[in-house]
Amino acid sequence: MASADMREELICPVCINVFTDPVALPCGHNFCQECIRAMLDSWGTSEAFTCPECRVEFKDQPVLQRNRKLKNIVERFLFKYRDEDESGISCTYCIQSKVTAAKFCVCCEAFLCYRHLRVHNKSEEHVLTEPTTSPISRRCSVHKKLLEFYCSEDDTCICSFCYMFGEHRGHTVEQMSKISEKKKEKLRTVLKKLKPDKGENEQRLQLLQEQITGFKQKASFATRRVGTVFEKIEEQQKALKILVLKEIAQQEVREVCKFSGSIQNLEVKNDHLSQKIHHVEELVNNADPATILQEFKTAVDTFSHPEEGNNEERDGDDKNILSAEELGDNLISVELLKGLAGIVSNINIWWVYGEEGKDMILDTRTAGNNVAISEDMKTASWSVIDLNRPESPERFHCAQVFSIMTFNSGFHYWDMEVSELGGWSLGVAYPSIEREGNQSWIGNNNRSWSLYRYNDRYSVRHNSEATKLPHSPSCRKIRISLDYEVGRLSFYELGDPIRHLHTFCVSFKEPVHPVFRVGWMGNAWVRIISSGTEQQ
Repeated sequence: MASADMREELICPVCINVFTDPVALPCGHNFCQECIRAMLDSWGTSEAFTCPECRVEFKDQPVLQRNRKLKNIVERFLFKYRDEDESGISCTYCIQSKVTAAKFCVCCEAFLCYRHLRVHNKSEEHVLTEPTTSPISRRCSVHKKLLEFYCSEDDTCICSFCYMFGEHRGHTVEQMSKISEKKKEKLRTVLKKLKPDKGENEQRLQLLQEQITGFKQKASFATRRVGTVFEKIEEQQKALKILVLKEIAQQEVREVCKFSGSIQNLEVKNDHLSQKIHHVEELVNNADPATILQEFKTAVDTFSHPEEGNNEERDGDDKNILSAEELGDNLISVELLKGLAGIVSNINIWWVYGEEGKDMILDTRTAGNNVAISEDMKTASWSVIDLNRPESPERFHCAQVFSIMTFNSGFHYWDMEVSELGGWSLGVAYPSIEREGNQSWIGNNNRSWSLYRYNDRYSVRHNSEATKLPHSPSCRKIRISLDYEVGRLSFYELGDPIRHLHTFCVSFKEPVHPVFRVGWMGNAWVRIISSGTEQQ
């Protein structure tokens, strides 16, 4: 349709064809140069020349101005739609040359180009359609007459002969033009039903695509997380290996020193025994009976009564030998087992809770005037006295405070110690949270999520909707775990065993701040603690 409308704008009013070398008259109307020059050549000088389009008169012969811009448009149009014209249906009345048809007249059963379309009958009977349907399909297969009526009983199109003389005589029939309008109304009703269905399907498609994207992001994040955990395992394995090898080397030195004294004593004894053996051997080989009898008693007494302490020393040496046999087991020391257990424990922490917020402190710029902040910037408590801090856009007007840290990716956790009395809230919030009124309280808006404790009961809050938890507080230490990409905010009691309280599933749209609120009843307080302190 767009090409048809464009083509109509590029038709010369004289030849009713697309412009060839277009020129413009001073009045602004365009014509083929050949067409307008032929008219100028036939113009009599006694009469004023009139524009064929607007009938403006020119006393003198008008100057023709080449319209290069229009010529370029025509050339681009012909190039773009050349293939379409070649494969299209030709005008029925353009016999001498092949001209693409623009419309089809149902009444005349003729294809019309733009030139013949302008002069065609405009009455209602001459229904015009797109030139895509063969006229044969519009004729009755029996009488070869034009199909004009519709038989509702047989649900078919018929000609006038079928209606008056044929097998459809006496049937309920209507003109095709009228029944087609009724069918169009039904089709419009169908469209009204189909379009919402399509819209719903598009929404479901978009949702599924978003879920697929989310799954891919989660898989990518999990892959990175696994890589990080194994990197940490490798780091701790290397550190543990160095520690254990150092322990083995130290034990080796201790054991060698222990054996060195025994070896030295045994070497001295060995020299002494060698001397005695040599003396006895000399007596055995001596031929003088007097010498043998005189020294026999001394030699035998030495053998029968060994030096005192020999047995004790031998027992000590035996113990050292046993100690050496057990040396391999001792070298796999408590340090190794302790280190391996520590790695396993850390894997659980890294995977379940994420990275510890080691540098997390409170942001005094956001602290309300009834929130007292400790010197180490880790404890927030209710202050009866208005602290009258300077006004700023970041400051809360309630007893609430942000951490200086924000998270827009990753897997993190931070541990809190909390008061047993009073009301307090822990959680996260977008930086865009309100700073004044009840809507600024954590959990009382759609920009924050909180765990709330009051009257010895837990509840969770988001967008002013509170859900009471079945757990009664049993521990003063709380862990908050944030998995930003996955969209999971979890709360745990760090008792024995650790108890899961609640998990929010959120698709985070902004970075989030850890946020803390303390109530006036019971002088509530909360404190950020490190995991190192928690492990002790």
